[in-house]
Amino acid sequence: MAYKITEDCASCGVCEAECPNKAISEGDEYYVIDPDKCTECVGFHDEPQCASVCPVDACVPDPDHRESHEELLAKKERLHG
Repeated sequence: MAYKITEDCASCGVCEAECPNKAISEGDEYYVIDPDKCTECVGFHDEPQCASVCPVDACVPDPDHRESHEELLAKKERLHG
């Protein structure tokens, strides 16, 4: 499943630079993750980098965007070839 950023976000921006898919951007009130681009870093890293670098634990799995490992790999291939 894609990750999302909660309202606990400190708007520090460290997650944006870590995303290999450029799925994170600055929103109106805090950073947001585009679920169409989020692959949970599958194919790049062993764990989602946004969650691993977030100082306030605001990057969490989004239950509204559940995907299997295979679906995440296919999305990575679509995004990066």
